Amino acid sequence: MSSSPTNVARRWARTGLVAFVALIAAAGLAACAPSDPEPPELDTEAAPAPLPEEPAEESVEEPAPAPLDGRLIAIDPGHNGGNFDAPDEIAREVDAGPETKRCNTVGAVADDGYRESRFNIELARRLRAMLEARGAEVVMTREDDDGVGPCIDERGTFGQDTGADLMISIHADGAAEDGHGFHVIRPGGWEGQSEEVVERSSRLATQVRDHLVNYGLTPSNYVGEDGIHVRSDLGTLNLSEVPAVLLEAGNMHNDDDLAMLRSNEGQDALGAALADAIEHYLDG
Repeated sequence: MSSSPTNVARRWARTGLVAFVALIAAAGLAACAPSDPEPPELDTEAAPAPLPEEPAEESVEEPAPAPLDGRLIAIDPGHNGGNFDAPDEIAREVDAGPETKRCNTVGAVADDGYRESRFNIELARRLRAMLEARGAEVVMTREDDDGVGPCIDERGTFGQDTGADLMISIHADGAAEDGHGFHVIRPGGWEGQSEEVVERSSRLATQVRDHLVNYGLTPSNYVGEDGIHVRSDLGTLNLSEVPAVLLEAGNMHNDDDLAMLRSNEGQDALGAALADAIEHYLDG
């Protein structure tokens, strides 16, 4: 069927209208589309941002040196628990300086059986702990109360043999029951002992006496003068080439002294007084 001119015109009119509308729509969408944003300009002249500061290092203070750092102290707990069972061994004669004497003895014994040898090691151990807490190194002539000896000649040379700065020999007395208080024995000197050691031992004895008094302990009322006794017959002191003193801490036959000697409080006071005396002596 052929189309009339009128129908053809109408078809073209509709086709053109559709094309025109499509063109208008495309133009509108293009106008509404967002444009790409322009990148910001970089400021190449600006200084770079500063780096964060590193935290300051914390200063660590070095601990103060202990007062007895580098010091070596010799402690001689007198006698020994095994001496009771070795009478022949401890009876043999050994060098004591100007003369010979027995190797050792059993020491004093309280009326209730408490032995001086046991007290001596108890106080020595307490003193050792106090000295080590102050930085000292401590050596002892015996470590327990089960052995025999050593003899007084070995005890006398123990200070120099170990390189100690000084030696304290610990004892308790066995005097009459009305005797009360401590005394510190220092060497009187003899031809085989240097005057310097005798003089330095005298200064050590004074320090020990003064500090014992400061801790409330009473000087002896039966021997010595103001708590100090001078003797030249003790091998433990005569043979020493380092300052050395021997402490008789109290009388084991006196009830008050014995109660102090065997108590924790009494041994603490004795130990602290000796530790203070050693420290002040070595500071001088």
